[in-house]
Amino acid sequence: MSGIYTISLLVFSNIFMTLAWYGHLKLQQTGVSSHWPLWGVIAFSWMIAFFEYCCQVPANRIGFEGNGGPYSLVQLKVIQECISLVVFMAIAGFLFQKETIHWNHIAAFACIVGAVYFTFLK
Repeated sequence: MSGIYTISLLVFSNIFMTLAWYGHLKLQQTGVSSHWPLWGVIAFSWMIAFFEYCCQVPANRIGFEGNGGPYSLVQLKVIQECISLVVFMAIAGFLFQKETIHWNHIAAFACIVGAVYFTFLK
């Protein structure tokens, strides 16, 4: 069960992270934040990133095998990176609809999925 909690928290963490890192670009495109000073954009992004940490830290504590979870440190990191790409592609596709996915993006994503596979080999 801790594996499911870990992955769920990592998904939520990555949603907040992606919005913090790239959401301000959408706000700028729509004109909402186009006149904000850089420090204002940074502060806004950090307010969103706070919720990322509220999910990320518990996910790693629950999922880490040293705390009774099912995943090694390396497995946690590779899972997080894979989830990060999936969440990024979904949010970028929704917020930035003019961004297109090309074959090389799919190939790169397949390599990340391969990394997850190889990480779990004994």
